[in-house]
Amino acid sequence: MSKSKTAYIVDGSRTPFLKARGKPGPFLASDLAISAARPLLLRQNFPVNNIDEVIVGCIMPTENEVNIARVIALRLGLAENIPAWTVQRNCASGMQALDCAYRNILSGQSDIVLAGGTESMSHAPVLFNDLMVNWLSLFMAAKTTGQKLQLITKIRPSYFKPIIALLCGLSDPVVGMSMGQTAEQIAFRFGITREQMDEFSVASHQRLAAAQDNGKLDEIEALYDNMGNAFEHDDGLRRDSSMANLAKLKPYFDRKYGMVTPANSAQITDGAAMLLLASAKAVKKYNLPVLAKITDSQWSGLDPKEMGLGPAYAMAPIMKRNKLKIDDVDYWEINEAFAGQVLGCIEAWKDKDYCKQFLDQKTAFGEIPHEKLNIDGGGISLGHPVGASGARIVLHMANILKQNNAKRGIASLCIGGGQGGAMMIEANDSAAEE
Repeated sequence: MSKSKTAYIVDGSRTPFLKARGKPGPFLASDLAISAARPLLLRQNFPVNNIDEVIVGCIMPTENEVNIARVIALRLGLAENIPAWTVQRNCASGMQALDCAYRNILSGQSDIVLAGGTESMSHAPVLFNDLMVNWLSLFMAAKTTGQKLQLITKIRPSYFKPIIALLCGLSDPVVGMSMGQTAEQIAFRFGITREQMDEFSVASHQRLAAAQDNGKLDEIEALYDNMGNAFEHDDGLRRDSSMANLAKLKPYFDRKYGMVTPANSAQITDGAAMLLLASAKAVKKYNLPVLAKITDSQWSGLDPKEMGLGPAYAMAPIMKRNKLKIDDVDYWEINEAFAGQVLGCIEAWKDKDYCKQFLDQKTAFGEIPHEKLNIDGGGISLGHPVGASGARIVLHMANILKQNNAKRGIASLCIGGGQGGAMMIEANDSAAEE
């Protein structure tokens, strides 16, 4: 891989993030990705069939969206000879898609890549259990009406107990813990209080409200359903969020001793974010605009019981490799899976012993300033469609750098199963000097 090459973020769009409300929402994951990608492609000044590949992160596509990246590419009208492939790294799948595009550009394999993530969590599958599947197998194999009637008499109520794929996906089968329970574990380790979690959550809603009011989310493209309804904003925002309101909620994951509630956790959401990445060669050839450039990325593993600390693990090698201090980074995005999890990452970097024992550091990194972290809200206020969030935070970081004439930002996520992902992006040199 040639480090002399550069991967640029040319442009990007996302849909509004729509809160799941107990039934399938109006859009499938492929619908969402197409709604984000189509206006993105329409405003480019190069032939879109010059795209080299399409890479999309998604965790729970429906039964008609196998290799959803290919479905998206063909529905967008891209040429059949453009390959498309789907990646899956739980909550960081969208970032994984960008990382694959970034590395393919650095290697010289691709010059222009459409990459991002999508998820329609409201359409997560509801499955038959094995008892019902086995019964159906016997029923389909029965050759006579008598055999079928006999099997009908053997069916039991337990056969109808469904498997809720979403609930399975929000649990770790190896350690036997839900994601919320892992957040409780982190809060206990660092002494994070319920009040601190709720304060962080209220701030997330306040920041998203301010971002909407001040026009800072221009990466959003409106959605329109088949009934003519328009969706223009992230609809999980609670403008009336307050400490008093949040204090009324009971813990959800540890009902007796816990502190994690639905209000200080990310919302279950539908949404997509798509970006165009290009090589320096393509930027020059087609005179493409440059929003930012990707300068480093990192994936790390850790104890699944504390998976929420993944950002602390993934960001640390980037900082060390690039000889950076906290003040050298202008803005930070840490995906808000849980308020306690983000606060835990902050505490981990402040803790000298933790940094020495787990992050291979001689001393503590220091404290990430709250005023530079998730400045326009995050998963608690706008939602966390797992396949899309990694792409969203990178796209939004690029826009933050542009809006604030800043140089450098790092976006990071925790990943179910005990991993962390991080990506560093910087303003293009000429843009940073303006």
